[in-house]
This record gives sequence, structure tokens and C-alpha cells, in this order.
Amino acid sequence: MGELKVKNKDIVVPGQELAIGMGFLPAGAAFRDNEGVIASQVGLVNINGNVVKIIPLTGRYVPKVGDLVVGKIVDMSFNNWFVDIGYAYDAVLSLRDVPEYVERNADLTRYYNFDDMIVASISKVTRAMNIDLTMKGPGLIKIINGRFINISPSKVPRVIGKQGSMIEMIKRATNCKIIVGQNGRVWIKGEDMKNENLAALAILKIEKESHMDGLTDKINKFLEENKTK
Repeated sequence: MGELKVKNKDIVVPGQELAIGMGFLPAGAAFRDNEGVIASQVGLVNINGNVVKIIPLTGRYVPKVGDLVVGKIVDMSFNNWFVDIGYAYDAVLSLRDVPEYVERNADLTRYYNFDDMIVASISKVTRAMNIDLTMKGPGLIKIINGRFINISPSKVPRVIGKQGSMIEMIKRATNCKIIVGQNGRVWIKGEDMKNENLAALAILKIEKESHMDGLTDKINKFLEENKTK
């Protein structure tokens, strides 16, 4: 047997006991300590049968192959750009991984200059945390104009929604182009500042209230009430 100490969708803190008994299995940010299942981070409880999972509500970005990221050019060499993706180490974008043809010994600032923002995909992560990027692929671009906001990387799935439903709702309501990087950087480009601000406020509201029930309806109502003001 055993005893469950929490309810589904409870918010827990590090060190909190979630369950007692070997019949319960820890997952996510939960771990086993002898007979107990313990939370390792501040997070949201998700109970599925005998699996007790903690979904972190905060957390730093950990790069993975295939991630879409929004990054900033911070340095360059003769054949590479170095890109800040919000991780401890900068990522590398090489000449062979950009869509443009770059002539030998060309001035790389003609293509991507210091502080330029880009949308890229992570193509390789080594054990030593060397991170390679590519910009060869649909939607991988240099960003022109618009605004940026930062959210916790752990909230990115909630902002995007199931099959992109949440972010598509915001795009339709605000007529904005929006790209959400897995690293928590979000690019918003609208017809005017009012629409961009509304999209940004909606995304930040999702981040703040991500643990609440009925969030889709709340965001839809928020957009409806504010888009005519």
C-alpha cells in the first residue's frame, strides 16, 4: 500500500513529501528517498495512476537537438558567429549552416552583425556542451523589427498550447507574427505597438497563471476584452 500526500495540480516546494510507499513512481522533478517520493523543485503536481510527476514552474534552459531558439549574435570569428541563446555557453553558427552563400574572407557583419537577433535550430549538442546551430530550414530567419519578451523556458509548452492552439489564438486575436523559442525568448511583430503589447501581455499572463484551470478560456476572454480598447 502507500499514501498519497498531495492532490493533482497542487503546487509544491523543494523537499516536500508527495507520497509514501514503493507503489508510487516519481517522475519529472520528483525523486525517491527510501519509501518517500519528494519534490526537487517548485512545481505543479501531475498524478497519472501511480506516477507522481512534478512539472517545474521555474527552471533554466537546457539545450536539446531540434530546439527552436531565438538568439543574439554576440561575437564572431573568420568562419563562425557566436550566439547567446540564454545558456551558460554561447552557441556556434558556422558559415555552412546559413542559407546565404558567403564568399571566402567576406566581412561576416554583412550577413549577421553584432546584436542581430535570429531564429535558429539546434543541430548538435556535445557532452562538453558545445552547441551548434543551423539556419537552414523553414522559419529560420534573421529578425527585423518587432519586440522581444522573456519567459521561463519551463512555461514554453503552456504558452504554445496543445498542437499550437494557445499561441495561434493569440496570433489571430492580435494579427501578430509570434515565434516562441524553446529558450524562453519570444519575438512579436504586429501591425502596430498596441497589438504587440496585447500579445505580450497575454503571453506573460499565461506564464503567470500557467498552473490554473481553464486557462484557455481566461486568455480568450482577456484578448476579447482588451483588443477593442
